[in-house]
Amino acid sequence: MINDRAGLLTAVAETIIGTDDPGPWDVVGFLQEVERNERAELGPEVEAVLDQADGLANAEHGRGFIALDHDQRLAVLERLAEQDPRYPWLARLINAHYYSTPHAWSQVGWSAAAADGWPDPLPTISYGQEGWITPAQLRPRYDAVVVGGGAGGGATAQVLAESGRSVLIIEAGTAPPVAELSRDHLRNPRVNFGLDRLTDLRGGGWPRTLEIGGTVTEVGPSDSGWGGNAHTLGGGTRVYGAQAWRFAPDDFRMASRYGIPDGSALADWPISYADLEPFYSEAEWRFGVSGASGGDPWAGPRSREYPMPPIAGNRPGDRLAAGAERLGWSTVPVPLLINSQDHGGRPGCRRCSQCVGFACPVEAKGGTHNTAIPAAVATGNCSVLLGTTVQRLITDPTGRVIAVALVGDHPSGGLWHGEVAAAEFLLGAGAIETARLLLNSAHDHEPAGLGNDHDQVGRQLQGHPYGGALGLFDDEINDLVGPGPAIASCDFRHGNDGIIGGGMIAEEFVPTPASTYDYLVGMGVIPPQGRATSDGMRHWLRRILRVVGPYQELTTADSRIRLDPTVTDRYGSRVARLSGTLHAEDVRGRDFLTERAAEWLTASGASRVIAPRGGRPSGPSGGQHQAGSCRMGSNPRTSVTDPVGRVWGHDNVRLVDGSTHVTNGGVNPVLTILANSLRIAHDVVR
Repeated sequence: MINDRAGLLTAVAETIIGTDDPGPWDVVGFLQEVERNERAELGPEVEAVLDQADGLANAEHGRGFIALDHDQRLAVLERLAEQDPRYPWLARLINAHYYSTPHAWSQVGWSAAAADGWPDPLPTISYGQEGWITPAQLRPRYDAVVVGGGAGGGATAQVLAESGRSVLIIEAGTAPPVAELSRDHLRNPRVNFGLDRLTDLRGGGWPRTLEIGGTVTEVGPSDSGWGGNAHTLGGGTRVYGAQAWRFAPDDFRMASRYGIPDGSALADWPISYADLEPFYSEAEWRFGVSGASGGDPWAGPRSREYPMPPIAGNRPGDRLAAGAERLGWSTVPVPLLINSQDHGGRPGCRRCSQCVGFACPVEAKGGTHNTAIPAAVATGNCSVLLGTTVQRLITDPTGRVIAVALVGDHPSGGLWHGEVAAAEFLLGAGAIETARLLLNSAHDHEPAGLGNDHDQVGRQLQGHPYGGALGLFDDEINDLVGPGPAIASCDFRHGNDGIIGGGMIAEEFVPTPASTYDYLVGMGVIPPQGRATSDGMRHWLRRILRVVGPYQELTTADSRIRLDPTVTDRYGSRVARLSGTLHAEDVRGRDFLTERAAEWLTASGASRVIAPRGGRPSGPSGGQHQAGSCRMGSNPRTSVTDPVGRVWGHDNVRLVDGSTHVTNGGVNPVLTILANSLRIAHDVVR
């Protein structure tokens, strides 16, 4: 970026933001940093936009952009937005940068910390780095290799290590410190401003391809079509919102209850709620869930209460409770894998304003990174290898899996390769990467991929389509007390006339200013730039409330993962190609939840409710709630694993993540992943 253009860039940025006070937000330095570290093409793009802005100003007013008043500048930029598709993205990025700074927070009345402030200094990772090893420290053989250190992999590793087995956890991501993951409003996995998110795989070379309508596009981790989840020790549990719902009994028998719609691959699970209930209870107590039973008409029976009471409510929750009472709806506190009080050697929640998408600064949020994995390491039986990719499962001449092939970036440059043998292999890399690993592990006996004799690996990829609405209130309803989702209604998980299944709707997490900007612009409440934008942010930030919830997908066999025939990752392995889309009934169900969310906000006193309806999205769902792709079942012709996670034909290979889910419930799936991985791990031990 040319230094003498800094004044012009600052003038453009001030117009976009709608302020004459530049403040300590340094847009020039920010864009230079993005160009240097993330988007090398940004500099020329910015130069082109500046040239056009100055050219339009001279053509229309006879003087350069800097010499114009605010209204004239704004008119120039609005015309520029019509002419150059690069400009709207740049304007959004500049606004996002501004609203990620403490200077902007003070302008709109938002604070990151709870009333009693941040701990100073922020704690280091509570469990240190015990058990972490380098490639040079690898043993040639372990009793068990666990691929992926997320929810399923971490929980599995703990059970196996406690049984006395030697366990190796292999994680493709790293373990950024708390301070790195607890404050960045532009690069956390909850937002997508086109930057490199902190929980993405680093170093580039991680494409996937997306097939839509016969057209194949290569996408990277920052693209919404990539279907990303967090790649770090702990996986998504490091930065998730931690909603810890159980699936309902009817969630395990969707096909029996509703039938199978045309074009759907809907099926029953080979296990029931009763089979999983003891492990739900174990997960709640092992990892720490705050909650209260009652209030969910579709919930199954419980063998044990929650280990902690729910986190206290907030002002939006009180307003929603009153609205639900007017409607005659039942409500329930949202169960959270967040300590409401000191528990498990970790403190209670500080109620800060940034939870979902961020690492907890005091580790009150429970994930496998601060529960299961350190417990596994503490047995002396578990080692953790970070920054390492499992390229394939290695088989002997009979087709039995005997080892894994490893690859990673060597610290001195280049790559290192290795093999590690084991008796048992537990795959918990997430629905997309677990399916990709099986497909990339084809061998003479299974040329289409390990466990894929019947073309089932990769099918029924699913996540959650979300319904929801935005309420605008005349008074300052939002007290910004975190984590946010204090109240939910589960009335619509089942029993909805004309709808197959359903979902839960809940108060949304406390929004950050950058995400609030996106909500308000996306809903048409404020313009994307100018003084009306900054005025609108100051007025609306505490006067908005979102109610959202996931709808349970019906699944289709065509929503799937295959290997791309030509595109490879940085290590030369074929990447995942994603294809398919939602079933038409999923779109109806999503819109049904949107209507209920709008109804709830109206009853809660919103003066205006915005409830967008969309068409069928392009591409499959998945993302942070990805599941399916290797569903469990009782028939190897229609499933990938048996009821205890064993890949058909491979008694020493089990899947322990959401890939085995036959359906994904109308709630967040993490507690089910944890419970099912515990069930499978205990079966291994038995």
